[in-house]
Amino acid sequence: MGKKRIIQQTEEELLKEKEKVEVRANKGIKEPLKAIKEGKIYILSSYNNTIISLTDLQGNVLGWMSAGSVGFKGTKKATPFAASKVAEAIVQVAKRFGIEKIKVLVKGIGSGRDSAIRLLATRGLNIVSVRDITPIPHNGCRPPKVRRV
Repeated sequence: MGKKRIIQQTEEELLKEKEKVEVRANKGIKEPLKAIKEGKIYILSSYNNTIISLTDLQGNVLGWMSAGSVGFKGTKKATPFAASKVAEAIVQVAKRFGIEKIKVLVKGIGSGRDSAIRLLATRGLNIVSVRDITPIPHNGCRPPKVRRV
């Protein structure tokens, strides 16, 4: 095993990466009819992917992003880093619509939940509430019949 080296990215590479995220964030999104002040952000975090949807208060989807649509493939889609990049892209979409206040609804048990919420808070969106809407079984499945030998 050789010595591990840390690769430092130059400013040009960082700008190219940010530009790439912006292009993907703007792809396939409708132009806003009017500025919306409040909205909801749904974060679905599974073991394989992180999907973030931006809706208005009635639940009409304004835009969505997933780790796959941002450019991650395979097992990298389930990482917290990928979730933060997805959240960064959704923040750009929210700013485009003029959304300032958001309610966050989190579903699933993946590793990208916390990093996505943290990034939403640090990027200037005013988080009103955070709710966990993960489905929980109350009594589970019916057990199988007793085996008769």
